[in-house]
Amino acid sequence: MPLITSSEMFKNAYKGGYAVGAFNVNNMEIIQGIIEAAKEEKSPLILQVSAGARKYANPIYLRKLVEAAVEDSDLPICLHLDHGEDFEICKACIDNGFTSVMIDGSKHPFEENIRLTKEVVEYAHARGVVVEAELGRLAGVEDAVSVSAKDATYTDPAQAVEFVERTGVDSLAIAIGTSHGAYKFKGEPSLDFERLQEISSRLEGFPLVLHGASSVMPEFVAKCNEFGGELPGAKGVPEDMLRRAASMGVCKINIDTDLRLAMTATIREYLTKNPAEFDPRKYLGPARDAIKGIVSHKIKNVLGSSNTL
Repeated sequence: MPLITSSEMFKNAYKGGYAVGAFNVNNMEIIQGIIEAAKEEKSPLILQVSAGARKYANPIYLRKLVEAAVEDSDLPICLHLDHGEDFEICKACIDNGFTSVMIDGSKHPFEENIRLTKEVVEYAHARGVVVEAELGRLAGVEDAVSVSAKDATYTDPAQAVEFVERTGVDSLAIAIGTSHGAYKFKGEPSLDFERLQEISSRLEGFPLVLHGASSVMPEFVAKCNEFGGELPGAKGVPEDMLRRAASMGVCKINIDTDLRLAMTATIREYLTKNPAEFDPRKYLGPARDAIKGIVSHKIKNVLGSSNTL
């Protein structure tokens, strides 16, 4: 099965009241862990690549690893650019075989965001590629994305309708209280479900996206800290909130921080308990298993996409 776009995935997700997981990938072990979980759970999948991942792993290596994943799994997989900052990076990814790109013009004024998004949409659609855009700004830090709390803004429902109509974009990332990184909330976690409901009602049938949606699972934070990490006060989005969002028109949920924490905690534990070990396979193997475990958990218990193929 070749790489596919997310169009059919999102139609099925919207009808079924579940979300497709969009998991960030940086190396072979992360991809293998994600793929093994999705195969067992019989779930569609979005593998997404950030600007940081492209710099770290080289776009050619990442693309070939994803091609191997497709060949190995025969799963419906969409290859997506996460947070493309300009037309040029979106064009490069489209030309290099990505089936979906995100143009993130949320830092720009509304009209400039529309102009930039429309430019990418026109180029992508002419080549059979779908486009995600963002309206509203998420706080937090992840790879090249850094937004202070004072600069974060929630998505305006009326603007969302106008934005979708004028750009022709295929999905829209909205801001309702999630944020990037491991420190998403200082107090009690809260998402603006009233805003989500209004946006979803105004854009009936249209796929919405949640960024910054890792749960920052306490067990992995605790394990990181136990074995030398320093993550005091890390807090993510409760999983019941994500499940609720998936039933309200959110068809794509991005997960990155949870993968990083699971992998890092596992490696820290192994090296601490086995100080004489220096074979990377000995600690990357368990880390890959940890990735598989957390992705399987997310698919079954949070996204709801298990057994949908």
